[in-house]
Amino acid sequence: MDTVKILYISQEITPYLPESEVANMSRYMPQAIQERGREIRTFMPRFGCVNERRNQLHEVIRLSGMNLIIDDTDHPLIIKVASIPSARMQVYFIDNDDLFHRKFTVADENGVEFDDNEDRTIFFVRGVLETVKKLRWSPDIIHCHGWMTALTPLYIKKAFNTDPFFKKSKVVYSVYGDDFNTPFSSSFSKKLKLEGITDDDLTLIQDKEVSFEDLTKFALQYSDGAIIASEKVKPSLKDYIMNGKGLYMPTPDPENYVDAYNEFYDKILGI
Repeated sequence: MDTVKILYISQEITPYLPESEVANMSRYMPQAIQERGREIRTFMPRFGCVNERRNQLHEVIRLSGMNLIIDDTDHPLIIKVASIPSARMQVYFIDNDDLFHRKFTVADENGVEFDDNEDRTIFFVRGVLETVKKLRWSPDIIHCHGWMTALTPLYIKKAFNTDPFFKKSKVVYSVYGDDFNTPFSSSFSKKLKLEGITDDDLTLIQDKEVSFEDLTKFALQYSDGAIIASEKVKPSLKDYIMNGKGLYMPTPDPENYVDAYNEFYDKILGI
């Protein structure tokens, strides 16, 4: 079989953002999986608190320049890249002046969540998928980390399902103890629509304010596999995953997590 290609989409990766369960997993697991002979690409948002000079980010001109329309507004897509030399790993950054240049991630200095987080998650996921197409790279597995990646399963299964780069891609969604407190607006389901997505596909979130739990369940609905990636996952979401029909993996032993993830990928791919 050809080398398995795995696309990691993450809300946060250390050292670009402070350590957390999501940031640490998204830094060390792709490296370990790559060392096991698999090909990887890794993406995260270019939040304004990511220090471009210290981390040596630079724009990839050939990948930038596309406009993504969200709620009738054009948002230019800027792609940057940096390397983690010790890991032989590149990280691509999705950037936009309006959406990502404030000096915080998802909430301000007082902990008040930004009211455009729903637009930012749409832009981020669409930006990743359009950039992967420009890279002419076809992932076998797309592994999502953090709620800002939650639209990936829907887009892959409904909007990009006939695209030659994605039509065979399987989606794995890792659920963590991360959360947001301010629900997305009732217009979120209209904003995220792309060709190929119908109202029937959006039943779980249609015309309602969308909580973290709603968004997570929605992501899981279109995923090929789920991972309970943290001991801090809400019991209601654990039950939802464990009682669902899809493949899932319980929280792995920290000592053997890489082997557990690698074997789960094989199970998802049926190899």
